Amino acid sequence: MTSAKLIDGNAFSAGLRDEIAARVREIRDEHHVTPGLAVVLVGEDPASQVYVRNKNKRAMECGMDSFEHILPADTPEHHVLNLIEGLNDDPAVHGILVQLPLPRHIDSQKVIEAIRPDKDVDGFHPWNVGKLASGGIGLIPCTPLGSLMMLRDHLGPLAGMKAIVVGRSNIVGKPMAHLLIRESCTVTVAHSQTRDLPAEVRAADIVVAAVGRPEMIRGDWIKPGATVIDVGINRVVDHQTGKNKLVGDVAFAEAVQVAGAITPVPGGVGPMTIACLLRNTLTAAARLHRLDIPEAHPWA
Repeated sequence: MTSAKLIDGNAFSAGLRDEIAARVREIRDEHHVTPGLAVVLVGEDPASQVYVRNKNKRAMECGMDSFEHILPADTPEHHVLNLIEGLNDDPAVHGILVQLPLPRHIDSQKVIEAIRPDKDVDGFHPWNVGKLASGGIGLIPCTPLGSLMMLRDHLGPLAGMKAIVVGRSNIVGKPMAHLLIRESCTVTVAHSQTRDLPAEVRAADIVVAAVGRPEMIRGDWIKPGATVIDVGINRVVDHQTGKNKLVGDVAFAEAVQVAGAITPVPGGVGPMTIACLLRNTLTAAARLHRLDIPEAHPWA
């Protein structure tokens, strides 16, 4: 019997999408504005194709316009930049997302920086990164934002809690740390060079695992009663069945016996990423049209 409460990302994201759909209907009916999300995919990676289809499907379910741009893997960089320039100028498009990773011949950072910051619903543009780090108002990366929403829902105010983020990527680790600092947590960012990582993790009330290594964080690293957000999605072979399975960065079977609450993999953080992408698109549309809609955070 497990002791930790499971934080259900599927249920939470479904509720968030319902709220988003209601807001979309409101601004469409009252202001004749339909939020539009454009997704650009370069190449034929099957996992990316499935992910893009899911994003478009969820966007349309919420009443948004969805624009899908699928380009061959050998598309020249300047063609991608020209497409983004057109989307920047398109009044029907409020959010632009370029699916990463891009083919090697395309400079990902150049592409990210070509997106208008107020349409950058991934929150990766240096302008949005700077706003987050300096306490300003911008668009926040979706996975950290979804993780924070689940933490606040489960724990309430986070002020004064000790939090550790294991991983320092630009996509999850760093923005997650900035979000937790804004919540007045005492934050440690750990990584491959951290000395005595188990001891650092044991001191934390909140553990966000985003290191990209399957089941690296063991159950005996977890402080009893801590809340664990497992961002990792790793495909490994199940030695009992010989089939592939998904596991997180936390050894779930061990940690669930110690933690107070934990996100499962799959079904935890993953569904929140797409829901927060839609939330960012709604936010971008409202800001671009100067519409007043309630937001989860006044600074988000």
